[in-house]
Amino acid sequence: MKLGFLLGYSGKRIHIPIDAIKQAESMGYDSVWTAEAYGNDAVTSASWVLAQTEKIRVGTAIMQMPARTPAMCAMTSMSLHQLSGGRFIVGLGASGPQVVEGWHGVPYGRPVTRTREYIQIMRKIMGREGPVEFDGKVYQMPVKGEGTTGLGKPLKSILDASPEIPIYTASITPAGLRCAGEVADGVFPVWMDPDKYDVLGKDIEAGFEKAGGGKSLQNFDIAPFVMVALNDDLDAAFDSLRPWLALYIGGMGAKGKNFYHDYATRLGYGEMATRLQDLYLSGQKAEAEALIPNDLLDAVSLVGSKDRIRERLAPWKEAGKKGQVGSMLLSAHDPEVLELIAHEML
Repeated sequence: MKLGFLLGYSGKRIHIPIDAIKQAESMGYDSVWTAEAYGNDAVTSASWVLAQTEKIRVGTAIMQMPARTPAMCAMTSMSLHQLSGGRFIVGLGASGPQVVEGWHGVPYGRPVTRTREYIQIMRKIMGREGPVEFDGKVYQMPVKGEGTTGLGKPLKSILDASPEIPIYTASITPAGLRCAGEVADGVFPVWMDPDKYDVLGKDIEAGFEKAGGGKSLQNFDIAPFVMVALNDDLDAAFDSLRPWLALYIGGMGAKGKNFYHDYATRLGYGEMATRLQDLYLSGQKAEAEALIPNDLLDAVSLVGSKDRIRERLAPWKEAGKKGQVGSMLLSAHDPEVLELIAHEML
């Protein structure tokens, strides 16, 4: 199994922990991942890290697809791939309606269709087998219709072909997981219970079947985000993670349109998720956070003392042996945490 860690997105001031990144690089970490919401962008941060490292791969978890055309994303990816000696990983996501329509000012539309078409176009551009033409439901190249001049023509990238650039998608919905299995090289579940692979795996494998060509877990990376709360006070460690999970289950989306609520339901926590969402959306955040059970946090995170975290790594190791988790992407910058898990997993 490979290890990576998440930088997340910054607050008012951009902070990139280069010393921690270089330490992780020296310990054998495979990757580090940048992010974006509606502040700093993921690509600038990734470029900064790539320029100051030598071996570690750098990915975006995630670049928001509606913010960039597929061609722009391919240009960026091919550029960073060349400049870094092949260390850039494309991580894509649909984001959510609030950000897409409220910030980027474009329709949210069909996120799964967008993802499939976006990656298909990127593959065509990066493969450089000829001028790119595409006629999809979301994207057309060249584009036609109202406001166009009719002068657009199919083009081929000036840069050398680089079809080997890996492309990951962020998804937890059944349709999104099938899409990832079909057209991507890996998927980011925002969290994962390694003992409940089938919650994700049955849809991912349906995507493999549609892709054909022998695609399987042998050439596909399931790379969940794994929160880490290192603390000898177990209750305090659990409590530190409740706001994170409550935000996703309760606050990331509207009533009846929250993918994380649906995911928690598929993991077996539907009644709790519905009660939590009602409280969260009514402004009772503390009460909502209190509903998060320890067993859910324990299943999807690493919580407690060093010895306890070592014990809790057992199901992750087993999932790694089965190929059901290819990479653990840790949400931790603490060198002590990075070293602990590297010692156990690498």
